[in-house]
Amino acid sequence: MTDPASETEKRAPAKAPERLVYGLRADLEANVVESLAKGDCDRARDLVHPLHYADLADLLERLSPDERRSLIGLIGDDLDPDIFAELDDTVFEEISDYIRPEDLAEAVAEMDIDDAVDVIEDLEAEEQREILDAIPLEDRALIEEALSFPEDSAGRLMQRQFVAAPAFWTVGNIIDFLRRGVDHDGDPLPEVFYNVFVVDPAYRLQGMLPLAALFRTRREVALTEIIDTEMKVISATTDQEEVAFLFRQRDLVSAPVVDDGGRLVGVITVDDVVDVIDEEAEEDMMLLAGVREDDLYHAILDTIRSRFSWLLVNLGTAVLASIVIGLFEATLEKIVALAILMPIVASMGGNAGTQTLTVAVRALATKELTPTNAARVIGKELLVGVVNGVLFAILTGIVAWLWFDSQAIGGVIALAMIVNMVVAGLAGTTIPLILVRVGVDPAVASSVFLTTITDVVGFLAFLGLAATFLL
Repeated sequence: MTDPASETEKRAPAKAPERLVYGLRADLEANVVESLAKGDCDRARDLVHPLHYADLADLLERLSPDERRSLIGLIGDDLDPDIFAELDDTVFEEISDYIRPEDLAEAVAEMDIDDAVDVIEDLEAEEQREILDAIPLEDRALIEEALSFPEDSAGRLMQRQFVAAPAFWTVGNIIDFLRRGVDHDGDPLPEVFYNVFVVDPAYRLQGMLPLAALFRTRREVALTEIIDTEMKVISATTDQEEVAFLFRQRDLVSAPVVDDGGRLVGVITVDDVVDVIDEEAEEDMMLLAGVREDDLYHAILDTIRSRFSWLLVNLGTAVLASIVIGLFEATLEKIVALAILMPIVASMGGNAGTQTLTVAVRALATKELTPTNAARVIGKELLVGVVNGVLFAILTGIVAWLWFDSQAIGGVIALAMIVNMVVAGLAGTTIPLILVRVGVDPAVASSVFLTTITDVVGFLAFLGLAATFLL
């Protein structure tokens, strides 16, 4: 006889798998804050002990300065050195003020060279010197050499630890070498690596061998028979944006870095490139709004100073638009409806221009918008501006006609809408291209020029047409 309960279980639908949530949980953050407020040190320490260093960095960034200091004191010597590379620059500078230089130097010495450089480059020159003097000589030399490369370059981004082999070795030689776990100088091999680099006696790069190919090949095969000699090589002075583009374009997981003499000096891995992509995208997004990428963690006065200059520029553009309006003072006095409808034209042009501008700036950053296809892109945006302009001209024209019972006012705002939408599409594309041509970052200055053009053209077109046809 069949058990009804078992039949029910068979018919019951399978439970959906529980959704995995990664990162710092809000309830844990609240519990840590509560424990610190109550002075419950043991509970706070137990709560943060299992956290990954990246999640602990997020927690520290969300706490107040006093809470950060208390938590760092509670963690003490158990603090993972890798946390410093994950912290926002402003938060790290604050935390470094109440960590003893010798403790910070000890932590930096335990980090990968690229992470150590990322931490040290954010310190003041005097602090840098103090930390470097406390680091063992060999690590200090590698860090100082990395710091000699331009900021945001491949030389700053690369790891100095890599696996290199002479060209006369066989697959068996390199496998035995890897199993020993140390290089020729007795230093440990990197914990994570993806390729073996084949070099000549002067350390000039001869080729690259992925680990997957290495372990699928017989021991007696010479490395020179299976290495990739067409690998992508990065100069140490290459900008990190170019590095990120190369990794994205060629689906790389690692790439060798060479100096001016072609000698292998480091390797860049995809985990570091992911950080660069995130950093560059965030920077562009923030610059379009006129704020700094770490603005969230700055002191109030610093934030006020950084935003004031941008707002001052915007004030100047607003005054210019007001001057244009002032030219039609007599028209506005006779037809009050124009003052009510006027912001609609400028606002629609500004929003349409911002859409085009955002696409253009991002396309320039990813090299999808180039001088070759610029004319085609501009033509497309002009067509989009015309179509959207006509559609919204019909809509706003009808609304204005019914609102003020004037077909003429509806026609004027419809024509002005078409003009401003077309100009917005043209300006949103051409302004970034022009700024790149003259060597200015389009993410920094594009929005100011766009706002000025759409406001001035919008007011000029609407009020000018009104003065021509309505008076």
